Amino acid sequence: MLGRGASGVFWMSRYLERAENTARLIDVGFHLALTRGNRQSQDEEWKSVLTTTGMLEDYCSKHSDFGGSQVFNYLLRDRDNPGSVLAMVENARTNARVVRTSITNAVWETTNEGWMHLRDLLARPVRETNLGEVLREIRRIGTLVRGALEGTMLRNEVFNFSRIGTFIERADNTARILDVKYYVLLPSAAWVGSSLDNVQWDTLLRSVAGNRAYSWLNAGSMDPRGIARFLILDGQFPRSLVFSYEKIRSNMAGLAKEYGHEVPAHQLLRDAGDKLNQTAIEEIFEGGLHEFLQDFIGKTIEIGSAIAADYRFSE
Repeated sequence: MLGRGASGVFWMSRYLERAENTARLIDVGFHLALTRGNRQSQDEEWKSVLTTTGMLEDYCSKHSDFGGSQVFNYLLRDRDNPGSVLAMVENARTNARVVRTSITNAVWETTNEGWMHLRDLLARPVRETNLGEVLREIRRIGTLVRGALEGTMLRNEVFNFSRIGTFIERADNTARILDVKYYVLLPSAAWVGSSLDNVQWDTLLRSVAGNRAYSWLNAGSMDPRGIARFLILDGQFPRSLVFSYEKIRSNMAGLAKEYGHEVPAHQLLRDAGDKLNQTAIEEIFEGGLHEFLQDFIGKTIEIGSAIAADYRFSE
């Protein structure tokens, strides 16, 4: 596969995953803001959503306050925001068109139809009354495209590059959410164990679609360290850091088998994965959760860049 084609399917999947992740963050920000007692606390929650997406600086260059409707419209549909959900789904569609002859009709049609439907939904400013409908549609698009990929694609290089893009984006997103929101949600002594405490932690888990899975494994106990362990080291949870790296490793192995050799990115990923699997949650907290997550995010970016260079995405 030519580098440009590999890049197309890799970024198609990354953009779709990022759009879905942003939708989940908006949903969480909206629900958490409802639990805040005053406007300043609500603004802080929306500010944390912007921080997690990496769009705070750009947003502040255009707006002077953090009203919920203004923030979620900026994240969803602002024409001057290249990181908006609408822009990301359009980018996914553009990349899918570049590799149109390498993907199945089902993958192309679900991507194209999803973008057209979302474009119509976002033609006008989103209100709180229809925010839920818009966010569900964004999640639905991602689910349908992944289903089409899983159900119709050959397990070849195209499939492998797509999955690598998905799980690099997912690993990065989970780490960023945990890094930003863990300390925002650390409970004060005044309401540890209260219904508000449980709502806050449940909402954090919802941002990575992990609330039910965590409850099944932990009998509903909302323990901060347990939640960090779940999101970082639980190999059963499909959005954990360990799970994401294992899927990247598996699909990178598929590329090595197909091409008959490994590239430097394989060793880089192997080293990072081995280090992650050999780390206990106690070690992470002793060294600092923030420091661990920042190192992980940096390493994930490095791996993504190495894959792009090794497989000549620019050619």
